[in-house]
Amino acid sequence: MGALTRQTGAPFTAVNWQPDVTQLLDEHHLVAYSGVAQRRLHFAASLGQFLESQQHVEVCSFYGRHITDLESFCYQLERAVPGSPLERTLEGPTGVVSLLRQRQTVGMRPPARYRYYIWHDADVLVRHEASLFGELIDAMMGVAAESEYASNDLLLIHRCVFVGGPVLDAYADNPRGQFHRWLPDGHREPFWQAVTGLERPPVLRFQIDLLGK
Repeated sequence: MGALTRQTGAPFTAVNWQPDVTQLLDEHHLVAYSGVAQRRLHFAASLGQFLESQQHVEVCSFYGRHITDLESFCYQLERAVPGSPLERTLEGPTGVVSLLRQRQTVGMRPPARYRYYIWHDADVLVRHEASLFGELIDAMMGVAAESEYASNDLLLIHRCVFVGGPVLDAYADNPRGQFHRWLPDGHREPFWQAVTGLERPPVLRFQIDLLGK
C-alpha cells in the first residue's frame, strides 16, 4: 500500500488512506480487523462514504450487530439489493445466491460497474453460527467470481469488505474456513471452483490498526 500522510487526532493518524484500501479491492475481498471498536466503525463508515462518491458504484451495507441467523441476514440483503422477493434460503430461484446475481438500473442512470458489500461487525455471526457465516461468505465471494470469470452478462465487479474484531481475525486465520477455500461439495469439486476455475476465493487480511500508527 502506498505511503500514507499523517495527521494528529483520533482514531487514525493516517489520512487519505481510502484510495489505497480501495486499490486493494481491485483484485481481492478484504477482511479488516481491529481490537478497537471505534477504529472499526470509523474504517467501515469512512470507506463506505468514499466508495459511494465514486462513479458507477453501488455500496451495500450490512449491519452485523443485527445479523445472527439467515432470517436477519436476508432482511438486510433484500433492503440493500433490489430484486425479486427473497426466500429464506441460500439456493434456488429466489434464494440469496439468486438475489446477489441480480442487477437493476434506476431511470436513465447507467448500470453500476462495481458493487461493494461492507459487512460491519461481521464477527457477530461468527460467534452465533460460524457455519452459516461460512456459507454466506462462500455465496457472496462465489457470485463475485462467477460474475467476473464465468458470466456472459455485462460485467459487474463484486467486492466484499468484512469488518470485525479478534473473532473475525481468528476465523480468517483458520485454513479450513471459507476465506481460504470454497465450501466443500461432498465428494465433488467445490461448486464455485468448478464454475469459475479459481482454486480459492481471493481474500486479503488488513489490520486496521496500521492506520493509527
